[in-house]
Amino acid sequence: MMAKGMVIIGAGECGGRAALALRDLGYDGPVTLVGDEPHLPYERPPLSKDAMASDAPEIKAIASDAVLAERSIRHIHSVQAVAIDRAAHDVRLSDGSALPYDKLLLATGSVPRKLPMPGLGARCVYLRTFNDALVIRAHLSAGNRVAIIGGGFIGLELAAAARRLGAAVTVIEVQPRILMRGVPAEIAQVIHRAHEAEGVKILCGDAIAAIANDGVEVRIALDGGQEIVADLAVIGIGAVPVTGLAAEAGLAIDNGIAVDAELRTSDPDIFAAGDCCSFPLAIYGGRRVRLEAWRNAQEQGALAARNMLGAGEAHAAVPWFWSDQYGLTLQISGLSDEGSKVVRRDLDDGAFILFHLAQDGRLVAASGIGPGNSVARDIRLAEMLIARRAKPAPEALGSQTVKLKSLLAA
Repeated sequence: MMAKGMVIIGAGECGGRAALALRDLGYDGPVTLVGDEPHLPYERPPLSKDAMASDAPEIKAIASDAVLAERSIRHIHSVQAVAIDRAAHDVRLSDGSALPYDKLLLATGSVPRKLPMPGLGARCVYLRTFNDALVIRAHLSAGNRVAIIGGGFIGLELAAAARRLGAAVTVIEVQPRILMRGVPAEIAQVIHRAHEAEGVKILCGDAIAAIANDGVEVRIALDGGQEIVADLAVIGIGAVPVTGLAAEAGLAIDNGIAVDAELRTSDPDIFAAGDCCSFPLAIYGGRRVRLEAWRNAQEQGALAARNMLGAGEAHAAVPWFWSDQYGLTLQISGLSDEGSKVVRRDLDDGAFILFHLAQDGRLVAASGIGPGNSVARDIRLAEMLIARRAKPAPEALGSQTVKLKSLLAA
């Protein structure tokens, strides 16, 4: 019997990397990549950075049509997977066709969390796809007013891009400060000051009472009495995993599609990876997490491919996040909320790193910020210490004269 092959639902970073990895690993059966966008698999981080800075935004593709064809990867675009028949081992698509599979990977990603308010019209938008980026980019110019609802990574990166292009920007955050999720207050304060220095108005601790969109401008009324008038409102209040297909197929759901350490769902022939899944992290005692991060999508795409071929390899990578704004680079390795004690190390040019220690002294996270790549090397070394579950002396972590590499050697 001919192999049904490997089917991947979701042609983003994770799905695209998984398809390429299957070929790198020597798999020679059918590989089919299914995506609901008309584009090649592409990287999403540039959508809030490079794509916004360009006069003519372009997709940063993971692989060209020629590469996919050369590697015999079938890319079906502009269709959705609508149902999984687990007994028959096939996936039904929105065009009426069906794809049989030996192993199935769900890399369905996440979608922007919707703002549950009336009054949202065409000038209230979200950023997830390249086409979304094109709509937003058209409004980022001198004289235009942009309101960004949500002070997370995407909203702030868009704010920085909009200011570089001359637009007036107001950021509205209901929480007491920006970057509440996973970013220490000291680092968030540096980002806050950088935005204000560039002319961004940041309003924290005030909820939206109403939004009116007449097709020409957006009027946002805040609980505190202020009204923000903008030509465009970009809503960035988080993301939710795409789990509908998995749930309807009877797969376990727990803050995303629930997978084990090998990225296997409750069905042994179906895997899930990237933004859409939650998985246990051994270095944090099996804590189940879901990560919306570029590197995690890459790593899990490759890991899923290996395990679809029977490697039986557990996820062991340390979470890592980054953001670039106004020449500052923020990097975080590990999960800072696992720490109960913070040790600061000051570097050159105003850069610094915060080391987060658990009660038992184990290093569980490192958060750094500074110009350019000033924190990159030390964050990488900290990541290796976290992976080894090291318990470095706090005074050594805080000392500029003690090389982190020496702590790793120890």
